[in-house]
Amino acid sequence: MAGINWALIAPIIVIQLILMVTALVDLGRSEETNGPKILWVFVILLISMIGPILYFVIGRKR
Repeated sequence: MAGINWALIAPIIVIQLILMVTALVDLGRSEETNGPKILWVFVILLISMIGPILYFVIGRKR
């Protein structure tokens, strides 16, 4: 644990949390998505960093 450089890891964790929260809020507010909403919840939560990006690129309907 002492060998972990938190100065490098902390920003990545913060960015991940911001992406996840933003994607989940947007998903909750959207009327329709490309695919079931519950599937997008799992994608956002379980696929680290890429899941929220996939939602914003593929999951949102215009």
